[in-house]
Amino acid sequence: MSMALDIFNKKTQKVSAAELSVFCSQIALILESGLPLYDGMETLAETGKDSANADMYTAASNGVNEHGSLYEALKADDRWPEYLVEMVGIGEQSGQLEQVMKGLSDFYAREDRIRSSVTNAITYPLALGAMLVVIVLIMLIFVLPVFRRVLASMGVGVTESSSALMNIGAAVGWIVLVLIALVGIGTGTVLMLLRTRHREKVLEWIMKVFPPIRNISRKLSSARVASVLSMMLSSGFPTGEALRMTAKVLTDQEAAKKVDGIRTSLEEAESFADAIKESGLFEGLHERMIRMGVATGREDQVMQKISVLYEEQVEDGITRLISVIEPSLVALMSLVIGAVLLSVTLPMIGILSSML
Repeated sequence: MSMALDIFNKKTQKVSAAELSVFCSQIALILESGLPLYDGMETLAETGKDSANADMYTAASNGVNEHGSLYEALKADDRWPEYLVEMVGIGEQSGQLEQVMKGLSDFYAREDRIRSSVTNAITYPLALGAMLVVIVLIMLIFVLPVFRRVLASMGVGVTESSSALMNIGAAVGWIVLVLIALVGIGTGTVLMLLRTRHREKVLEWIMKVFPPIRNISRKLSSARVASVLSMMLSSGFPTGEALRMTAKVLTDQEAAKKVDGIRTSLEEAESFADAIKESGLFEGLHERMIRMGVATGREDQVMQKISVLYEEQVEDGITRLISVIEPSLVALMSLVIGAVLLSVTLPMIGILSSML
């Protein structure tokens, strides 16, 4: 699930998926109303002057006035996603810009939902991890030393078994803190590497190490392929040309290679349905849906349906992943806190029992 992240350089920071969805829907509304695009862009720039990306809208409006092309206007500003820019170019070439912008609006709305799910999947475990660190540190730095001083002030010695229990509890706490620190360092390193030339290798490693993430990523790539093909086929592009342009706008290189393989198979006189099956991009049920769509001439509608199905599976997969991570962290936090508490309470119980 590779996303273009640049949180350190605001000049190159991408527009959010939610804002892109609104932008595309507004362009579609302008075109549907019959208003000249340059007039509509001026209105859009005016209404968006208070937003964080006001300069982008102004530049796009000026570009449309200068070039007479939305594609050229957006291409001149590298803050617009490459996929959006290329699809706008396709829409202008095919004369289906309004339909393409409507499709892009739906596409980015779904992207926003998926990214929100991913954010929730990351945020909650991080919050639990932070709580675990704080609680364990309090137990180790304040509770255990205070307990030892209280016993010393009472003139009560700690037995070997009691001391061993407290040492075990402290050791468990420090081990957990070290593990959390290592996980944090590893995560930070991976995020930094994702913004370097080693990005593809890092993504490949992540997919190998974490099978659930690999499965979700594959489904997301399949959803995007189906979505792009749906938009292009519905715009009247020949299948070969639609496949070529689809591979061009995909960020997942593995999926792009599979799409190129489908196009090569078509050039070798193989049927579209058979080429799809050989690529392994879609599951068996969806391959049969595509075969039926080809037979009825409804490939674009079938691809749209498949895209929605895969996106639902992606959201379900993320939800299941969260449902595993959350209780696992809660259980870990409970075990660590319980071990530290037992290391305090058991010696206390033993000492009190001997005094009575």
